[in-house]
Amino acid sequence: MCRHLAYLGVPRTLASLVIAPEHALYEQSWAPRQQRHGTVNVDGFGVGWYVDRVEPVRYRRAQPIWTDASFASLAPTVATSCAVAAVRSATAGTSADEGAAAPFTHDRWLFSHNGRLHDWTTARKALAAQAADVPDTRVGVDSALLFGLALARWQAGQPLAVGLAGAARAVLGHGGGRLTMLASDGTSVAGVVVGEPMHVLATSDGTVIASEPHDDDPGWREVADLTAVHVGPEGLTETPIEELA
Repeated sequence: MCRHLAYLGVPRTLASLVIAPEHALYEQSWAPRQQRHGTVNVDGFGVGWYVDRVEPVRYRRAQPIWTDASFASLAPTVATSCAVAAVRSATAGTSADEGAAAPFTHDRWLFSHNGRLHDWTTARKALAAQAADVPDTRVGVDSALLFGLALARWQAGQPLAVGLAGAARAVLGHGGGRLTMLASDGTSVAGVVVGEPMHVLATSDGTVIASEPHDDDPGWREVADLTAVHVGPEGLTETPIEELA
C-alpha cells in the first residue's frame, strides 16, 4: 500500500535518490508503474538518512511529496550513504497524521512496510506483548506492530534481516498479510519480500532495494517472494526467510 526504497553506497543526495530518477518515488506518488493495490500514494511521505551520528535524521509529512516545497529545497543539499524513503497509500481505518508515515525509527534503526496485515486486530492482541514499546510502535497503523516486533528482535541482538524475517513469521502465524519490509541500521540495509514485490539494483557505487524500479536500467531484478535481502560491507546476500532464525 505504498512505495519505498532503501539505499546503501557512496554518498548521494536525497534528490538523486527520491526525486531525480525518471520514475522516482516522487513520481510514484501519483503514477506508480507496478503497484498492485491502490493507484496513488498521496497520504504522506518520509525519508530517513544517516549523517555523523548513530541515530538517523528523519523528515516526514502527512501530504503528497510533490506539495512539500521545503523537502524539494533541502533534498538537493543533503548527501548520505544510507537512506530509507517511502510514499504512503493509507489503509482504511489507520491514522492519517504524519506519525503513520514511514520510515519509523528508534535508536539507530529505520523501518518501512509495504502492504497490510489481513487481521490487524487479532495479530495485535496475540503479538503486542512481543513487540518493543516505543513512540513509533504506538501509532495507529498496522505497520507499527511489525516495526515493534522487528525492533524487539534487533534490541535482543538479532541481525537486521533476521529481525525482519522473525516479525514476518510471527504475523504470518496470526492472520498473515502482505508483509514486505525494509530496514536499516546505518551500516547495512535489509528487506523481506512477503506478498508485495521488491526489486534490487546493485552497481559499483551502491545498491538500491525498492518496491519498483525507479528507472529503466537493465540491471534491476525482482527478488523472489519469501526471501530476505541484506546489503552490507560484505556485499549482497539473499536467503529464504524460513532459513533465518
